[in-house]
Amino acid sequence: MRSLRTFFSRRAAHANPVSGRGHSVFEFEGVRKAQGAQAKNRIIIAIACFGVIYAVIGGRLVQYGMRSPETVSSINRTNELLASRPDLLDRNGEVLATDIRTVSLFAEPNKIVDPDEAVELLATVLPDLDQRGIYRKLSSNSRFQWLRRQLTPKQQSQILSLGIPGIGFRPETRRFYPGGPTASHVIGLTNIDNKGISGMEKYVDGQGLGALADAGMTVDEDLKPVRLSLDLRVQHVLRDELAAAMERYQAIAAGGVVLNIHTGEVIGMASLPDYDPNNPVDAQKKDRLNRMSAGTFEMGSTFKVFTTAMGLDSGKVKLTDEIDARGSIRIGGFTIRDFHGKNRMLTVPEVFIYSSNIGSARIADMIGIEGHQEFLTRLGLLSRMQTELPEVATPTQPSAWKKINSVTISFGHGVATTPLQTAVAAAALMNGGKLIEPTFLPRTREEADKVAVQVVNPKTSADMRYLMALNVAKGSGRRAEVEGFRVGGKTGTAEKVINGRYNSDVRFNAFLSAFPIDNPDYVVLVIIDEPKPEEGKRSATAGLNAAPMVSGIIRRSAAFLDVEPKFGDGGQMLSLSY
Repeated sequence: MRSLRTFFSRRAAHANPVSGRGHSVFEFEGVRKAQGAQAKNRIIIAIACFGVIYAVIGGRLVQYGMRSPETVSSINRTNELLASRPDLLDRNGEVLATDIRTVSLFAEPNKIVDPDEAVELLATVLPDLDQRGIYRKLSSNSRFQWLRRQLTPKQQSQILSLGIPGIGFRPETRRFYPGGPTASHVIGLTNIDNKGISGMEKYVDGQGLGALADAGMTVDEDLKPVRLSLDLRVQHVLRDELAAAMERYQAIAAGGVVLNIHTGEVIGMASLPDYDPNNPVDAQKKDRLNRMSAGTFEMGSTFKVFTTAMGLDSGKVKLTDEIDARGSIRIGGFTIRDFHGKNRMLTVPEVFIYSSNIGSARIADMIGIEGHQEFLTRLGLLSRMQTELPEVATPTQPSAWKKINSVTISFGHGVATTPLQTAVAAAALMNGGKLIEPTFLPRTREEADKVAVQVVNPKTSADMRYLMALNVAKGSGRRAEVEGFRVGGKTGTAEKVINGRYNSDVRFNAFLSAFPIDNPDYVVLVIIDEPKPEEGKRSATAGLNAAPMVSGIIRRSAAFLDVEPKFGDGGQMLSLSY
């Protein structure tokens, strides 16, 4: 026992903590304290790092929150979907087209519990729903399906009350046209995605808005309204008179334009039948064509205005000259006759007011084929018209002009052009000889003068104003007269081609006018397609239907156009003797 105690005491003596040859309890405790301090330091460093990271993130969020909105951003954001197109206004600030808020119905098929029940419930609110098609959408494996675009607020409320899981609404914009069909062919249309597809709506997209939409972008800020040259009051009068005439004469179509001859501004333009752009189910029907700019027609005797102007402007014809109209003209197997032939020599004014085909043919023959073609080209009647409206047709003419072509074109057969460019060419003959491209946007007289082209002599213009006034006073345009306003004009009764042949019983009528004719400001042109004789009359010529249409338009719209009436001697322009 003693020896064991001696052994352990000696071993303990060898375990000297200072010498390092052994390890005491105190030494292990120090190591643990050192390691704990290191771990604590690491935790503090980690906390500090996370703090810095969150501080940076918070700072960036504050920075983004204080930043002003971007001008262009994703179209998927709700607030930007609510104002994606500029308003269209008439020249007086009246709204023609604007955006309104609406919602569209969508589904998430992966969240639909019972497609059959969902379809049945939706049909109670939307009875015209394609139930089979909707069922296929709700049964699909997709995550998103459109069910119905542009719901009414009432429909949205009713669907919400059904409580169908997986059904939602997306805010969108819808184009609204307060005037309905009043100016539909000029204003145009947008599609379901609010993109312009016709008329001035399409023109607006072509100015840059469409490119943004195609890229899936939209402008955040309110877009500046686009003001048009139309006067909504004149537009309403024009359309109303056309609609009344269609009914009165049982016609298949009608159209008209009111044009400022000094600026080229289209103040009103309509074509019937038309459509309601708020519900454009009929917009694509063939008879809804915009006949004024997108349709080409043989304009009949209104072309005699240009034939007469051509003769006078050439210097080969004077107002005092006489033209041989004693007999018919036989050419190329055809016989040219007058509708009410006088069978005698006619003065140039008589050729005009009696609307002599023979006299017009003689004038064209004096000028020659090349001169005839050049003059109509100079007036813009044989080439595609340039304007903002996308729907513009290209005139048709013979591929090779021969004498028979020049003869028939002299009285309005053989060349088909748009009524709008017929009015534009006539404006050049009324305003002193300046051809001004038409515009559907506001344009000042000074701006118009910069783009005007002198196409005829001012003396020719003065002569044509005289002849137009004479024709309303003594010729076929008498029914276009309006008390207090001096109206000048020319009728046009064209036979239509049926089964490859001209049919004298089917007509396309027009009346081309200007007022006040002593110093004109406006050209008014109307057309009426296949009119029937009015009750009590045996004929349906332009003097009996198109001329009264112009009279009604001028009488009702002159005040809106700031044209003051003149009565008594002050209302007389000039002596009708020349």
